[in-house]
Amino acid sequence: MGLFAWTADNPYLTAALALLLFAFLGGIGSAAARLAPRAALPPVLLAAAVHFGCYFVPRAFPMGFAPHNMSLPLDAYLPLWTPMIAVYLLAYVQWTVHWVLLSRQSAALCGRFAAGEILGKLLCAAVFVLYPTTLIRPSLMGGSVFDRVTALIYLLDAPTNLLPSVHCFQSWMCLRLALRAKGLPKWYAPFTAVFSTLVFASTLLVKQHVLLDLPAAILAAETGLLLARATRFDRALERLEQAIAQKLPQ
Repeated sequence: MGLFAWTADNPYLTAALALLLFAFLGGIGSAAARLAPRAALPPVLLAAAVHFGCYFVPRAFPMGFAPHNMSLPLDAYLPLWTPMIAVYLLAYVQWTVHWVLLSRQSAALCGRFAAGEILGKLLCAAVFVLYPTTLIRPSLMGGSVFDRVTALIYLLDAPTNLLPSVHCFQSWMCLRLALRAKGLPKWYAPFTAVFSTLVFASTLLVKQHVLLDLPAAILAAETGLLLARATRFDRALERLEQAIAQKLPQ
């Protein structure tokens, strides 16, 4: 019996692990809301909501198009290395730190990045609906904690909504902000560059994505930033934050 089947056949274990995972995500989200300035919460929380919405909504309302496997011959040479599931999950911590830092930047920078994330992820959602992609996952036979967590992720996360990779999209935006943000330690941008690279690698090494999903994520992120400026949506979010700040007690 493969590990995936073993996990699926143990509903209590699966439920316990899933609860731990959602508690972890809920905890970091709650911490972020407490640390962020109140004036910046609406655009930042909207960006975070669209992040998760672009992932779940296309699954809830599928259009029935046949999924495409975008694997390249090179993808077959990339090994499955389940310890990278730790990096894959720690990406959620990176994103939470990113949203907190984003909220603490100027209204102009916060508006630009929040608008870029929203528009870029709406573009991702459109691709998920109109051109769905999939992949063939390998069998999980090991018994390590990394194997078991990977099996749980496979169970909870169907191999859809792959191109562009939302994981890589968000970690790319973390890097872009780290290079633009003010008042950060000198080590933060190099650390973010290394960690974002590891996140990119983790999506491939735990077989959650294929190679083409990665450049597609960067393209979607950069397109979102360009659209934010072209449509002046960034200015709208900037003005929203400024209006809220003026109404808050000093």
